[in-house]
Amino acid sequence: MMNSYIKQFPDLMSGKKIMYVHGFLSSAQSGTVKMLQELMPNATLVAEDIPVHPEEAIEMLQKMAETEQPDLIIGTSMGGMYTELLKGFDRILVNPAFEMGNTMSSMTGKQEFQNPRKDGVNELMVTKGLIKEYRDFTERCFQDITPEEQDRVYGLFGDEDPLVHTFNLFHEHYPQAIHFHGEHRLIDKVAFHYLCPVIRWIDDKQNGKERPIVYIDFDALHDSYMKATSSMHKAYEMLIEHYNVYIVAPAPTNDHEYMAKVQTWVEEYLSTPAYNHIIFCNQKNLLYGDYFIDPRPCDGFMGTTIEYGSDEFKTFEEIITFFERLGGQ
Repeated sequence: MMNSYIKQFPDLMSGKKIMYVHGFLSSAQSGTVKMLQELMPNATLVAEDIPVHPEEAIEMLQKMAETEQPDLIIGTSMGGMYTELLKGFDRILVNPAFEMGNTMSSMTGKQEFQNPRKDGVNELMVTKGLIKEYRDFTERCFQDITPEEQDRVYGLFGDEDPLVHTFNLFHEHYPQAIHFHGEHRLIDKVAFHYLCPVIRWIDDKQNGKERPIVYIDFDALHDSYMKATSSMHKAYEMLIEHYNVYIVAPAPTNDHEYMAKVQTWVEEYLSTPAYNHIIFCNQKNLLYGDYFIDPRPCDGFMGTTIEYGSDEFKTFEEIITFFERLGGQ
């Protein structure tokens, strides 16, 4: 079961099918499958045990994808490597192990499966021959990538992953490479905070849905010590469920150091959901949107201005109450 602070997203991928591709030494009975189903109760999760040998594995997965026609494929670790090869579908690769031969080199000998498998097999032998199979097989990755395919694939990479380090390799071929705060496993906290926002982007795109836009001035997010303001994270996570949220910061002429500092701060405190959602702008009145949370509101913004720090909106708690009453409008 999920931790108590993890809630469900009944509207996320509602009525759609998600195919999950598990990692090495795992199975379709892993807790990850159950966790994803709990997070998205109105989606259908399909998963199968992946054969040990890569040729058999990719043949099975390609047939499965063709039969199931999933709206989204999510692959973790070794499963992320296979998922990259399942072209023609929207896909999310979580810590994809594109160098499986090297990853397995320290695992020679008898290994036990971490989860029950349908065939009843409990263990396998990692031999030099099997390692070579994977090393040869991974040469197939990143072949014949079209611009359309690049747009359909996201890579999520834990910034503290001790096992797999393929961010740069992935980013050479796909632009949507994103770091998240976490290690190798797709635990419930990572899925809730970092995976689900990316799934929401894909779901909205598939549905042709355009959410109302909320801008937040960068100075509303931090205090004088550059620490996150009180209740900011709570407000931000509530807002991204219902709105397209963008961070707005000034763009001082030739002050690239400041802009880099903003980027680093946003990546540290907001991480994955803020990917490609920073706007550097010196003319805020020219931005088109629905709401603007700003400690120093500009003249001319065509939407609703929310003056952060004012008597009405002293903290983010008052802002949360305001948007809760709107109900996503």
